[in-house]
Amino acid sequence: MYRGLTVAAVVPAYREEKHVGRVIDTMPDFVDHIVVVDDCSPDDTAGTALAAGDPRVVLVRHPVNKGVGGSIITGHREAMARGADVMVVMAGDAQMDPEYLPALLDPIVDDGYGFTKANRFYSATSFEGMPKVRVFGNIVLTFMTKAASGYWNLVDPQNGYTAATRESLSRIPLERVAERYDFENDLLVWLNIADVRAKDVPIPAVYGDETSTMNLGTVIPRLSVTLFKGFWRRMWRKYVLWSFSPVALLLFSGLFLLGLSAIPGAYAVWSALHGTSPTSGTVLLAVTPFLCGFWMMVQALVLDIQATPK
Repeated sequence: MYRGLTVAAVVPAYREEKHVGRVIDTMPDFVDHIVVVDDCSPDDTAGTALAAGDPRVVLVRHPVNKGVGGSIITGHREAMARGADVMVVMAGDAQMDPEYLPALLDPIVDDGYGFTKANRFYSATSFEGMPKVRVFGNIVLTFMTKAASGYWNLVDPQNGYTAATRESLSRIPLERVAERYDFENDLLVWLNIADVRAKDVPIPAVYGDETSTMNLGTVIPRLSVTLFKGFWRRMWRKYVLWSFSPVALLLFSGLFLLGLSAIPGAYAVWSALHGTSPTSGTVLLAVTPFLCGFWMMVQALVLDIQATPK
């Protein structure tokens, strides 16, 4: 146990025969259960996990591949069934340093957070050595996830080194969370809808000889769709369905006015391109609703930031 809490480490593993043994061997003593989820690996990942000889190991094998998110969901359910109070995700590729587990758990114990996650980009030197394209991609993805999830205080959304309480996960429909590489992003959306307090913890990344199976051509479109759907799901559930908030009023009114300004705006541009100056009335019909709609959208954004669970 860790300071009175039963802790389970969820280890999603796919083709991790070379690394999963090290993950188990380095697991801290205060971890009560090590739930290894073999995601239908073609190698001997399962055998290696059992060969570690740790009595805390619980092996779950998927008959079909469900993806990293599906494996984590399976692990969370198994851990909760075994009475765990907190579930910590430790990747099967040994990228997550177990020395930082207390740093993830302390905010939960001391400050009552329901979810904590690692943040690799916590200093001015965090991006050193990273290609500029990847830096730009991380910045864009972080902003998109902030907007979709409503956790404006979190960075590094793809970081899977997380800790979640039983109570927090019990408040969301795990069966509806995305099961592939968009799992972390979609989980944040559901946690925010449930008003779970979340916190970033500065933890450096560990890189070794692991091989990524991520296909960016598939992941990027999938992430974009997940975040788009997640944003509107959060708007509907949190600001309309459960209580009609000023956020919803400002957002939908702003979108309406922006759309309204598009017609006279397009006409004004068309007129100018064909050598005819648009009338003052046309310009006013384009500019006025646009400025009002833009102001409403900004105010909705400000209120959404202020509503971040803290």
